[in-house]
Amino acid sequence: MELTNKVALITGGTQGIGAETALKLAREGAHISLVARNTDDESLINQIKSLGRNCVLLKGDMSKPEDCERVVAETIAALGDIDVLVHSAGGAAPGSLLNGAKDVWYSAFDIHIHAVFHLCMAAVPSMKRKGSGGIILISSAAGLRGVKGALAYAVVKGALPQFTRALAYELSEFDIKVNCVSPGVIRTRFQDFLKPEQVKNNIENRIPLRREGKPEDVADAVAMLLKNDFITGENVVIDGGMSMRIC
Repeated sequence: MELTNKVALITGGTQGIGAETALKLAREGAHISLVARNTDDESLINQIKSLGRNCVLLKGDMSKPEDCERVVAETIAALGDIDVLVHSAGGAAPGSLLNGAKDVWYSAFDIHIHAVFHLCMAAVPSMKRKGSGGIILISSAAGLRGVKGALAYAVVKGALPQFTRALAYELSEFDIKVNCVSPGVIRTRFQDFLKPEQVKNNIENRIPLRREGKPEDVADAVAMLLKNDFITGENVVIDGGMSMRIC
């Protein structure tokens, strides 16, 4: 897909991976609709507009179906039919089976899984009108191998690649490509909660490339998937080799 003058809706679009993805797509020529729970900071909008792109910032809680439907409608009203949907909204869901997972189980599914369903239900008719489209879901390497102490998070992130495959097959007749990216340890605000020894262990013992990833690494992969017209149903892992297995 050529991204010039395309309309991209990005949830969780004002911080971290979402924000960097918004900037990347804007630099490629897309007009951007950002969705966030907090819309007080307009610095990213100004950056995007300085590139000569149209941009709107919409307030919405993607764990609520009515907000998913509303932000799609507001994006279409402001920028026109949607070509690209990137679901980057999410959040931590700590807790093991017997210690905390129950408290976050349903909310984790609401923001990571149910949101995708409701956003796609609302946005796909717009893409069908355009004759093609691209959907990108943001999963995690935690969904591939699991992660200790975050049962709900690992389960919902593990579900996203399967959601991707099923939806890609279903929407292929409309030339709507659906793909997923699974980042590993990426330097975002979530990593700020790690202790120095945890950061050191990640770099020295868990990541073969011996460094943390950057949001730009993920944004580059998102743009690549959107621009390639012959990739659909795939999950691209961006983790510096952390999840590979060597016999």
